[in-house]
Amino acid sequence: MPAPIRPVSITAHTATSALGRGLRAHLEALRARHSGLRANDFTAVALECAIGRVDGLEQAALRDEHALFECRNNRLAWLGIQQDDFLAQVRAAIARHGADRVALLAATSTSSIGATEEAYARLDGGRIAHDLRRPPVHTPHSLGIFLEQALGTRGPCLTTATACSSSAKIFAKAERMIRLGVVDAAVLVGVDSLCGSVLFGFNALELVAPQACRPFDVRRCGISIGEAAGFALLERDASPSAPQLIGWGESSDAHHMSTPHPQGLGARLALQGALERAGLAADAVDYINLHGTATPKNDEVEAAVVADSFAARTRASSSKGWTGHTLGAAGILEAVICLIALQHGFVPGTLNCEQLDPLCGPQLALGNESADVRVALSNSFGFGGSNCTLAFARGARA
Repeated sequence: MPAPIRPVSITAHTATSALGRGLRAHLEALRARHSGLRANDFTAVALECAIGRVDGLEQAALRDEHALFECRNNRLAWLGIQQDDFLAQVRAAIARHGADRVALLAATSTSSIGATEEAYARLDGGRIAHDLRRPPVHTPHSLGIFLEQALGTRGPCLTTATACSSSAKIFAKAERMIRLGVVDAAVLVGVDSLCGSVLFGFNALELVAPQACRPFDVRRCGISIGEAAGFALLERDASPSAPQLIGWGESSDAHHMSTPHPQGLGARLALQGALERAGLAADAVDYINLHGTATPKNDEVEAAVVADSFAARTRASSSKGWTGHTLGAAGILEAVICLIALQHGFVPGTLNCEQLDPLCGPQLALGNESADVRVALSNSFGFGGSNCTLAFARGARA
């Protein structure tokens, strides 16, 4: 049984997604029930689906000292890190703790594969075109290498790629590193951008819905893919007014390459681990941001786990009807949505769910609700049975 952990302060956070740039844009879109999903206008070859696309990326090319890392994914990271004064707060943390005491933990499922797709599409006499002969871009570690150079961190720099749990798992890594004294702070980064491999790959698996996704609706038929960049700064012994990471749970059930365990074994283990490390019973949880992809099996299994495990008063919802499924960035984007819920006493409903699947319990919130949210969980379940649940608490209020 995991022992309770000492909470870690989240001293800064931000996100950029199809809902907009920064915390205010996300709060306003959630409150207005305004989805960022739109008809696919990304792929040159027609593909009927909805996507969550970040506006303005095409005009945000990396230049000068960052030009070596130019690609859509790193461009999105650089655009996103400049929201909510996050970049300045990271540099201040580096000054406080020392560059070698600040970790950089990156998470992505596809990294800069879009640039590699372009390189193969534009082969020149069997060779990569000259402007794409930039080895740091064509690696799964491109995101971390780029941001380490841009930020000046000198602590551990790691890339996590565990599909859709990637940027949830980096919260657990950060807590362990801080608790063990390896570092005093950690910059968490989760970024995934749209690319053909992902859109056509998921479509080949028959997992992409032709319209905007409908989490937990009886008519759900697949995901809508989005892109996002999410960031968090975790520090030891920071202000008690900051929100806190109070628990995490991880599991790997390895039931199937793309289908969850039918009884939700891995999800239950991750949930149990998060509650035990937080030292909480399930009835202390006020809100759960569900993985809620809108695929038939994922929602069926997750709905059963929630209905079995939580009191009727606990509110739960999926935010993927707003942002789409942002894959490797989903964990940190949805963690940020949990932090918004904690700060503003606000539970976002489950957008696009009109006919609730009867498998769902009373916890599922369809419409937006005001609530005193003190403890929130976030579920992230990836292909291959890679599962992670995070537990957050509201900071002390003045």
